[in-house]
Amino acid sequence: MQSKVMVSGQTSSSHAASQPGRYRIAGQVSLMVVGLLLALSGNAMAQDSVPAQAGLEAGSVPVPPPPPGAPLPPVEPVVPDSEFNAAIPSLDLADDPELTRPLESIDEFERSLADRQAEAKPEEGAADPRGNPALADGKPVEQIGPVEQIGEAPVRDAALDAPLPPLDEFEVEPVQFAEQAADDDAVEVAYSTRVNGLDLADKQTETGLRALFRQLSALRDGDRKAANVAMIAARLNEDSVLMQRILASEGWHDARVTTRIDRSEAENGQPLTAVIDVVPGQRYVIEDIVVTARPTVPPGLIRDNLALKVGEPIVAERIQGAEAKVAIALPENGYAFAEVGQRDVLLDPETGGGVYTLPGEIATEGDLAFDAEHVGVLARFRRGELYDSRKVDDLRQALVATGLLSTVSAEPRRTGQSAGDDTEFVTMLVRQDAGPPRTIAGSVGYGTGEGLRAEGIWTHRNLFPPEGALIASAVAGTKEQGVGVTFRRSNAGQRDRSFEVVAEALHSDYDAFSAYTGRLAATVSYVSTPIWQKKLTYAYGVQLLATAEKVYDFARLERNRKTYYVGGLSGQVGLDLTDDLLNPTKGARLTALIEPEGALRGGFSPYVRARVEASGYFPAGDSIVLAGRIRLGTIQGANLAEIPPSRRLYAGGGGSVRGFGYQKLGPLDPNGDPIGGRSLSEAAAEVRYRFGNYGVVAFVDAGQSYASTTPRFSDLRYGVGLGGRFYTNFGPLRVDVATPLGRRKGEGRINVYVSIGQAF
Repeated sequence: MQSKVMVSGQTSSSHAASQPGRYRIAGQVSLMVVGLLLALSGNAMAQDSVPAQAGLEAGSVPVPPPPPGAPLPPVEPVVPDSEFNAAIPSLDLADDPELTRPLESIDEFERSLADRQAEAKPEEGAADPRGNPALADGKPVEQIGPVEQIGEAPVRDAALDAPLPPLDEFEVEPVQFAEQAADDDAVEVAYSTRVNGLDLADKQTETGLRALFRQLSALRDGDRKAANVAMIAARLNEDSVLMQRILASEGWHDARVTTRIDRSEAENGQPLTAVIDVVPGQRYVIEDIVVTARPTVPPGLIRDNLALKVGEPIVAERIQGAEAKVAIALPENGYAFAEVGQRDVLLDPETGGGVYTLPGEIATEGDLAFDAEHVGVLARFRRGELYDSRKVDDLRQALVATGLLSTVSAEPRRTGQSAGDDTEFVTMLVRQDAGPPRTIAGSVGYGTGEGLRAEGIWTHRNLFPPEGALIASAVAGTKEQGVGVTFRRSNAGQRDRSFEVVAEALHSDYDAFSAYTGRLAATVSYVSTPIWQKKLTYAYGVQLLATAEKVYDFARLERNRKTYYVGGLSGQVGLDLTDDLLNPTKGARLTALIEPEGALRGGFSPYVRARVEASGYFPAGDSIVLAGRIRLGTIQGANLAEIPPSRRLYAGGGGSVRGFGYQKLGPLDPNGDPIGGRSLSEAAAEVRYRFGNYGVVAFVDAGQSYASTTPRFSDLRYGVGLGGRFYTNFGPLRVDVATPLGRRKGEGRINVYVSIGQAF
């Protein structure tokens, strides 16, 4: 296995500078702000420099200041210096001795103030301020003049003069707290939301923008109610930012969004209208696409997978999706270590365009469940092939599907070993940690005529490494009981090919036959799995049976038990063109089975069992699928009596013709019990309607088995019904209820079938 190594390109910031007239959005806004500040500063300086005689009116454009060093005209003063000096009075200190006397102290000032108050007539009841002892002692005056009583004199409470009681006689009354009244009158502010200006020529895009805004809007999330107007304003601000981001993601990078609360249509103050006004501006488109990277093989690998076109709008989702496609395509074409660099989008506000630049052996370790050789069996790549990340993911899924590992990873490692053609080999390093190999599983089913059936399975998936499983099973039901042991080698020498040996003992008690059967079989099969659904599948094998069965003897008119020994081969081939293994919605399937056998009972009776089945699926809309199936079978080479009853062909039941009991259609004995036939014809049609994880099915089935070896289409029996589906990650759970048309004596009116998977 080889690997092409790609070095992603780097985008230099000088690329932006080399584009004249183009700016980054952030840089453009910064320049505009700086320019605005300079303009405001220039206006202020111009206004300060204009003299008052200029007579400029308010709002007029100021004259800009002259340049430094320019000659200025002489300016006449408003008031001459001589006139100004004459208007100022002179200060002569000798004319007023008070101006030269030193300042008195605070005490002297207070005594002089008291003397001046005494010369005036004192108020009634007021004492002479000069009798204040503080003044006589030369101390600061604490109070000058009488104290005026404001209001009535307070009455002293006698309790304040009473002595305090002893502590042991003091009574404490518990504090009664008032219950908080329930706020039943909480006021909510109702409002509506309106978006103005979001009217685009592209109505599909407009509808998408409005739908996305409604989905994410804080105003709409608030159910049009708020605790107060401030909360509405906060939601408006949040939605304003949201609207700008939505528009920018679709190419409107210059959009302006403003908000307001409109009260004009409100009655009694409610409801208010939260208004968002939008001016989208121009929408930017891609003018050029530049990919900076080393040459690739093939040469257009990056550009061909970069799903962007010149002239289309710059939509963030499309750009990210295109880059993701490149990131996937490179590892799928040999570039195991490729990385997509950081994009660079330069916007031109003059043209509304933008330039888009994009820089652009197996080993295993851990707690091993199997060795590197078996990992190579699971891998779909071989040494010398070109590296493909999809095959690495497939290997990882296949390792998980073994059920033997608790953790697993697969990643390429450089070797430095050249593989020619500018490539190098890589080592696929698989890390694995073995998990518990044992599991216990079970299943339960029910069908009219088949009864209740429960099966339990114990498995050791790696008892014989690698992937050699031992399986023990037991069946308990109203119509069938048995035990079995199986050895299965999964991925036996080839991915998804299994080798299986089965030994089992069964007891069956149906209306058609009652049998005790021992079976030994070996099979090699190559079938579809949930990881890889295959178009072509096959299986072949050999089996030996020893069975003791009750057979109706028409000569004696009774059932007698007879023993048969059967040996035979089996081969099956299938073609699957559907879209899903368990729940197909379109396509077709074809399966052919052939089983040459021989029954030994007194003599050897060879015969061939063959069956062909085809089904088709046709979608009729997003939720409806029309499905149809046809099945034909035959047994050639032996009389009916020479064929064991368990190997004959029957019709009726959940996997055959719904509306009838299990194996109830076909030839009958005099007691009305089926005896089986040598040919078979069946058909079915369904209308499947799915909604979410649930579905409803209407169906009609038809079929019959015949004693002849050639399938006929006469005496067909029909069953109709309805079914329910519950879709899970492992397939749909099916419940069908059907009734026969033209019901005959002994046939049930209602038949119920429960199982996993569609009927076909």
